[in-house]
Amino acid sequence: MSDVRVIIQRDSEREERVVTTGTTAAEILGGDRSVVAARVAPSGGVAALKDLAYEVADGDLVEPVLVSSDDGLNILRHSTAHVMAQAVQELFPEAKLGIGPPVKDGFYYDFDVETPFQPDDLKRIEKKMQEIVKRGQRFSRRAVSDEDAREELSGEPYKLELIGLKGSAADAAEGASAEVGAGELTIYDNLDAKSGELCWKDLCRGPHLPTTRVIPAFKLMRSAAAYWRGSEKNKQLQRIYGTAWPSKDELKAYLDFLAEAEKRDHRKLGSELDLFSIPEDIGSGLAVFHPKGGIIRRVMEDYSRKRHEEADYEFVYTPHATKGKLFEKSGHLDWYAEGMYPPMQLDEGVDYYLKPMNCPMHNLIFDARGRSYRELPLRLFEFGTVYRYEKSGVVHGLTRARGFTQDDAHIYCTREQMADELDSLLTFVLNLLRDYGLEDFYLELSTKDPEKFIGSDENWEQATEALREAAEKQGLDLVMDPGGAAFYGPKISVQAKDAIGRTWQMSTIQVDFNLPDRFDLTYTAADGSRQRPVMIHRALFGSIERFFAVLLEHYAGAFPAWLAPVQAVGIPIGDDHVPYLREVAAGLRKQGIRVEVDASADRMQKKIRNAQKAKVPYMLIAGDDDVSKGAVSFRYRNGEQKNGVPVDDAVAEIVGAIQDRVQV
Repeated sequence: MSDVRVIIQRDSEREERVVTTGTTAAEILGGDRSVVAARVAPSGGVAALKDLAYEVADGDLVEPVLVSSDDGLNILRHSTAHVMAQAVQELFPEAKLGIGPPVKDGFYYDFDVETPFQPDDLKRIEKKMQEIVKRGQRFSRRAVSDEDAREELSGEPYKLELIGLKGSAADAAEGASAEVGAGELTIYDNLDAKSGELCWKDLCRGPHLPTTRVIPAFKLMRSAAAYWRGSEKNKQLQRIYGTAWPSKDELKAYLDFLAEAEKRDHRKLGSELDLFSIPEDIGSGLAVFHPKGGIIRRVMEDYSRKRHEEADYEFVYTPHATKGKLFEKSGHLDWYAEGMYPPMQLDEGVDYYLKPMNCPMHNLIFDARGRSYRELPLRLFEFGTVYRYEKSGVVHGLTRARGFTQDDAHIYCTREQMADELDSLLTFVLNLLRDYGLEDFYLELSTKDPEKFIGSDENWEQATEALREAAEKQGLDLVMDPGGAAFYGPKISVQAKDAIGRTWQMSTIQVDFNLPDRFDLTYTAADGSRQRPVMIHRALFGSIERFFAVLLEHYAGAFPAWLAPVQAVGIPIGDDHVPYLREVAAGLRKQGIRVEVDASADRMQKKIRNAQKAKVPYMLIAGDDDVSKGAVSFRYRNGEQKNGVPVDDAVAEIVGAIQDRVQV
C-alpha cells in the first residue's frame, strides 16, 4: 500500500495527515456520531459532498459535515426519504418510485399506487420505517452506466425517465437533480448490517448517512396528490411528506412549532373571527373581505396612505384590464404569459388581458406629457388590484392568491438621484413595516439570471451595485440570491420574521433601466437634452391580502388596538346597566374608537368569554357600583382587570394606546 497526504479542515484549523491508500473519510474524521458526511475538495478541484465511506485521495482537503448543518440536515432527510420508500415498497410491492428529495424542514417521496394513501397507511409505513432504522442497514454507493441502470431499474418507469433526463437543468427544480444530477449515475444499495445482503436499492446521487441506525428522529406528516415532475400534463402520483431531525427533542420542538402555526393559520382565524372568506362560487384564490376584515384592511390602507403622503408620493389609479399590446410592449407577454389569465377578445378580435401588474400603466402616466428634471424624483403610488393565474396546487388562502391588491409604487428619477432615492426608500419601507409590529429583518439581494434578462450587462451591474450599497447602509444582514431577479432588473427583498420565527418575504425594491427604454420614457434635463429616467419598482406589503394574512398569523388574531376591528366592548352585569354603557360608548365613538355594547341575553361571564374569543383588546364592565361612581371595571385582553376606573381615565387610556399603536 502507498501513502496519501490529506488535509483535514475543522472550522478555521487545518491538520495535515499521511494515511494509507484505502483510508475512508470516516476513519480520518473519527467516530463522532454528529459527523454524517464529508466535504472533499481534490487538489486543484471543487469541493463536493461525499459519503463517509469515500476513500480519500492524495491532496484531498477533507472537512466534516455535521448533521446540524444545512448540508447535514439535507443528507439526514434524504436518507430518511429512502427508508420511507423502502418501507412503502415492502408494504405495497406494486408501488412505483418517483423522486424523494429533501425539502425545507423535511422530505417527500412520490409513488405511483392504485389507491391513495390513507392515514392508517402512514402509520403502518412509519412503523415499518422504525423497523428498518433498527436493522442498521448500510447505505452503499456504486456507479453504474446508463445501460446497466436501465437494466437494473427496468421495473421502475419513472426512474427510467429520469435516466433519460440526466443533466437537464430544466428538470432540476422538480427534484430530479437529487436522483441523477449531471454526472455519472449511481445506485445506493441498502445492505443488511450482518450478512451484507441487498435489502433494497434506489437511483440516487447521494450522499447518504452511513447506516439507517444513524437516523435519530422522524415522523410522517401527510400525503397528497402531486403531478409527476410538477406538470399537470403528467400522471398524478401520491406524495408522502415527512420530517427528520438530529434528535427527538428537536423533532418535538418542530412538531410543537407546527401546532402553534396551525393555531395561527390565517384561513382558520379568518373564519373564526369572521374576517374574510374565499367562496367557491367566486373561485379559488379570490377572496371577499367581511365587515370586520374590511375594517382592518381599511385601517391598514389609510395609515399607509398617510405615510405615503408625508413622503411626497402622488396617488394614481389604473384600470383592471388593458389591450394585450401594452404587455407586448412591456415584455410581459414574452416573459410572464403563463402567469396571466387568458385573453378576452373584444372590439372585433382585439385581445384584452386582466392586468398582472401595474407598472406598464404607470409608465403611460409618466409619458402622458413632457417631464422636466425639476419634477424628479416622481413617486407614483397606487393600491392597484391585479390578477395572476396561479396553479391550483400553489394557491393558499390570502398568501398566494389569484386576485390581490398591491400597494404599488414606481419612482422615476435621474441616475444621479438613484443612490439617495434607494437609501431613503429602503428606510421608509423598513420603518413602515415596524409601525405594523414587525421588527426582525434581513435583506436579500437577487441578481441577474443569465438565461432570462433584458438590457445591457453594464446597466445590470450599476443597478445591482446601487441596491447593494443601499442595503448595506441599513446595518442588516444581507443575503445573496444569485440569479433570482426578475427579467427586467435586480431587486432587494425585505425578509421579516414573525412572532414564532417564520420568515416572510415582504417588501421588494427593483431597479429597472429596461422598461424606460421599452416605453421610450424621457425627461428634459437641465441642459435641455432629453434623458432616460431610472425606474424603481416598489411593493411595500407585497399585496394587501398577503400582508393582512402575515399580520393575522403574527398576532394570532389579537391585533394591536389600532388595527382591531372592535377596539372595546361594553359588558353590562345586568340589563339595567346597558344604557349607562351606551353613553360610555357614545363618548368613545366621538374619539374615533370602534366600540360595541353587548346587550345580548348572555350572562356576564359568557359575554367576557365571547369578547376574549373575538380578541377584543378592551372590555368595559359596569354594575351598580360602577354606575353610581361614573366608573367601569377595565379588563384587558390578557385577563388583567382594574376595578373602579373613572370613565374619563378609561377613555384616555384606550385613546392613548391606539394613537401610540400599543399592543395589549
